[in-house]
Amino acid sequence: MFKGLSNLGAILKQAQQIGGQMGKLQEEMKSRRVVGSSGGGMVEIEVNGLMEVLRCKIDPALITQGDAEFLEDLVVAAVNQAIAKSKQMHADAMRDLTGGLSVPGLDAAMEKLMGTGAGERGEGRGESEE
Repeated sequence: MFKGLSNLGAILKQAQQIGGQMGKLQEEMKSRRVVGSSGGGMVEIEVNGLMEVLRCKIDPALITQGDAEFLEDLVVAAVNQAIAKSKQMHADAMRDLTGGLSVPGLDAAMEKLMGTGAGERGEGRGESEE
């Protein structure tokens, strides 16, 4: 009966260690960068691991063409690609941090982060309709 309690104690200790490392991970994610691009590199968006947009580069040729709708589509595609890369980078770092430890609620949090949870998908649909 008490054997299970010692395992629980070890799990709680490991969870506390992970919690302490989370702050460090947030700082690391803030400094890590990924780039999303579209139009064969004509539009590039750089984001960090916290999914903050840091830079937008647009080839001047796109601007002189004057096709605003095409340019808007390329920017959206590049932003979406950059955000997807950032989410994946963050998810990979979380998996590395936990070392395969099954942390209650972590799977649900990862689904939400990756945009695969039902609530996240619903929000995305509402935003795209505007």
